[in-house]
Amino acid sequence: MQRLVLGCGPTGYDLVTRLVDRPGSLVVLASEERAETLRGEGIDARAVDTTDPVAIRTVAGDVDSIVVAPEPSDEVDAIARAARTAYPDAFVLAHTGAPADSGCDGRALADYVDEVIEPAAATNEYLGERIGERGVRTRNLVRLLRRIEGTVAVVTHDNPDPDAIAAAVALKRIANSVGTTAEVCYYGEINHQENRALVNLLEFDLRTLDDGEDVSEFDAVALVDHSQPGVNDGLPEETPIDIVIDHHPPRAPIDARFVDLRSDVGSTSTLLVEYLEQLVIAPGTELSTALLYGIRTDTSDFSREVSPIDFEAAATVIEAADYDLLQRIQTPSIATETMEHLGEAIRNRQIEGEVLTTCVGELGDRDALAQAADYLLGMEGITTTFVFGYTDEEVYASARARGTDVDLGETLRDAFDLIGSAGGHGDMAGAQIPVGMLLEDDEEDRGTVIEEVVTDRFFDSLGIRRDRAAAAVYADFFEAAMEEE
Repeated sequence: MQRLVLGCGPTGYDLVTRLVDRPGSLVVLASEERAETLRGEGIDARAVDTTDPVAIRTVAGDVDSIVVAPEPSDEVDAIARAARTAYPDAFVLAHTGAPADSGCDGRALADYVDEVIEPAAATNEYLGERIGERGVRTRNLVRLLRRIEGTVAVVTHDNPDPDAIAAAVALKRIANSVGTTAEVCYYGEINHQENRALVNLLEFDLRTLDDGEDVSEFDAVALVDHSQPGVNDGLPEETPIDIVIDHHPPRAPIDARFVDLRSDVGSTSTLLVEYLEQLVIAPGTELSTALLYGIRTDTSDFSREVSPIDFEAAATVIEAADYDLLQRIQTPSIATETMEHLGEAIRNRQIEGEVLTTCVGELGDRDALAQAADYLLGMEGITTTFVFGYTDEEVYASARARGTDVDLGETLRDAFDLIGSAGGHGDMAGAQIPVGMLLEDDEEDRGTVIEEVVTDRFFDSLGIRRDRAAAAVYADFFEAAMEEE
C-alpha cells in the first residue's frame, strides 16, 4: 500500500505521525523546512513543489492514496489539481485547511478529489480510517462497482441464512449508491421459519435461481458469505467471479477481482456494516434490523467466534433497528415438517462419548438440520452434534460443537471433501455429498447404507472407533423437552 501526503499543515502532521507505523509505504512532499523537520523524526519527507504534477510523479513513484493536507500558505486547489493530474486513478482526499488561510471552501475541489474534509469534520481518526487499510479496501470495492456496465448478481450460498441475506442486501445497497444495478440471487429454498420471516417482514426482494440456471444474463457476479462458485451454491464451477465478501476460512485460493475474506470476524454482515459506515450510507430501519440479526445469529448472540469488530458493527446499526420486527422474526410459528425432522433426529440419535450423530432420513426442510444440531447440543454431556439427512440426489449435514478442541470445519473437510464439499468454522460447519458417491444404483436399503457410511466417515475423521452396540440414551431428557415445546 503506497500512501502520499502533499503538504503538511497541523492536521497533516498529526495524520503523518499516525500513518508512519502502519503497513505500506508513506512519502510526504512538503516545503523544505517542513520536510527537514520530518526527516529528523525518521519520516520519508522530500522538498518538492506540490503544485507540479511532473515533480510529484517523479519523486513519489506509484501511489494508491493521496492526502492533500496543506500548510497555512498552500493553495489547496492547485495541489489537488496536481495530485489528480499526476495520479488519475488514485484516491485523493483533501483537507481544506483553515478557511482564512486557504481561501477554499471545498466546493472548488470537487473536480479533482474523491473526498473533501472541512476543518470542523477533520479528526485524526476520520482521516486515518479513510487512508488506512479499511479506506483502501472500501475504495477498491467502489471503484470496481462503478466500472461494471450492467447488473451485478449478488449470489448468496444455497438456502441462505440471515447473515447471507443481510449481507447480500447491503452489498446491493452499496452498488446502487454508486449507480450500479444489483440483484440478490440464491439457489435452493428459504425454509427456516425465521429466515422466511426475515425476508417477508422486511420486504426484501430476492430472486430464486433454478437448479442449473447460470448467471450469464448478468454483467458481474458477487459472492457473499461463501467464496467459491459451485461450492454451496448452484453456480457452474467455472463461473468468473468479480467480488467475494466472506468470513469463512477458504478451502482453496480465491479467484476474483476483489476479495475481502476475513475469518477473524463472526459474520459477513459485520464486514458490510463497515463498508456502509465508510461510505456514509445510512442503511435505514429494515437493513439495520437485518444486519443486526445477521450478526447476532452467526455469533450466537455474541457468544461464538465473536470479535471486537462484530460488537462495533452491532453498535453502529442498533439504534436504527426495529426491535418489534426483530421479535417477530425470532418467534415465528414452526412448520410441522421442521418439528417432524427434529423428532426424527431425537429418535435416531447415536452417541459415542461426548459426540452425538443422527440421521433424519428423507429430507424436506434442510434448515431443520441446523436447528436440530443446535437443539441436541443442549443435551447433558454432549459437546459435538452431527445431524444429516438425504434427498434423491444429495446428503446434507450440519454440525455444532462447544467446549471442545474439535475443529468442525477441518473435521468435515477431512471426512467429506474427497467425495463432496464441506467447510465452516471450528464450532459450526456443514457438508454436502452426492448420494452417488456413497452407494451403487442398485442398492436396496439406501437409507441404511447412507447412514452407516456418513456416520462412519464422521467418526473416523474424529479418530473415534464406533461402539455399534451403543443404544440411544437420555430419552427422558428429550421427551420432557419436547413436551415443554
